[in-house]
Amino acid sequence: MQPDTAVIFCAGLGERMRPLSLSTPKPLLPLAGQPILAHTMARLRDAGVEKVIANAFHLADQVESFFAQYDNVTVLREDRLLDTGGALAAMEAQGVLPDVPFYILNGDSYWVDGPSAALPRLAAAFDTAREDATLLLARSAGTIAETRYGDFMWSREGELRRRLEREVAPYLYSGIQIATKTLLHGAAVESFSMNRLWDEALAEGRLNAIIHDGVWLHMTTPADIERAEELLAAREVGNST
Repeated sequence: MQPDTAVIFCAGLGERMRPLSLSTPKPLLPLAGQPILAHTMARLRDAGVEKVIANAFHLADQVESFFAQYDNVTVLREDRLLDTGGALAAMEAQGVLPDVPFYILNGDSYWVDGPSAALPRLAAAFDTAREDATLLLARSAGTIAETRYGDFMWSREGELRRRLEREVAPYLYSGIQIATKTLLHGAAVESFSMNRLWDEALAEGRLNAIIHDGVWLHMTTPADIERAEELLAAREVGNST
């Protein structure tokens, strides 16, 4: 089943994107002639998403103003920064999350689809009987940006796991996943990262992943945006349409 709901995290401070993020929320920074969020909304529409839930904190007026052009978006303002896990718990506490699977995206996510569109691939791979979430992972080697040490190890003969302290992982979280409310395990509304929820799901064998078959552009620093603009302008990795 293709999800008809998506959550977009838009509340973060974007500290590594400063000075750009001091006056503009990171998800609203321009890329290929549009705010990053505009590209995301177009991808969600193409995937059949009819309802979007977003949070806002840093420069929240700008986030709300952007989403005002859409009639299918609910924006929840945070009175304190809750991080990704806390934001999801707050949405559940307010009763806005569906009982069926939904997409979760970071507001700065930008990707170019490969042979198959990423969001439908996630939906097709997700098995609610066995999983609380399925992540879209990107290959570190093909990522356009500084990737540091990566996030996940995953041998084809083994299970998905976190990288250990001295390991360099071949996979990064792309900022895109599909999940159900069971991922929260009744978490309280407090500030915490989605990483905590993933670790709990990993411990129970209920976290899965697929590998992105296109290109993922890591939007962390101003240099990342400059590089992405150059690549997109040169049509080396396609474009957003």
